Amino acid sequence: MYGAVRTLLECVGEDPNREDLLATPSRYAKALLFLTKGYQDNVENIVSNALFHEGHNEMVIVKDIKCYSLCEHHLLPFTGKIHIGYIPSGTVIGLSKLSRIVEMFSRRLQIQERLTNEVARAIMKVLNPEGVAVIMESCPLCMEIRGVEKTGATTITSFVLGCFKETSATYNEFLSLIDLNRK
Repeated sequence: MYGAVRTLLECVGEDPNREDLLATPSRYAKALLFLTKGYQDNVENIVSNALFHEGHNEMVIVKDIKCYSLCEHHLLPFTGKIHIGYIPSGTVIGLSKLSRIVEMFSRRLQIQERLTNEVARAIMKVLNPEGVAVIMESCPLCMEIRGVEKTGATTITSFVLGCFKETSATYNEFLSLIDLNRK
């Protein structure tokens, strides 16, 4: 990867031998490996033994989970918040594990639509709840600093499964509780 970054620096008109750029290829390689560390993990390892049979069957929500990802089209970052709701079938998951699932999928080359989908499907698979709802709000840097250069635009995606998809009252309760209209 070191050589590829040196080549990129040359392509933009820089001298990779310039003192301030000498360590850039190495720093960039380390940063990219960190930003894509989600490829090194899987849901089973994350969840481990954090499933608890509590008999709980009411909605559980974790909202405002901050996440960072790289757009697979431009390799530029997008940041956002993910809101997760699920209705257990008696089994709940350690709440921090939901954030860790988000982290795993967001630390891969992504598009927001897929990220939302992957998080919801992973939770559905591991928990087998009555339903799962995932909503993501983000600000894609690729839209802000290149192309149309429109700042302040928020992209919202959602993916729902089970009772959230089948029953509008359940989905509406989730929307009300996460309160997307807050300022």
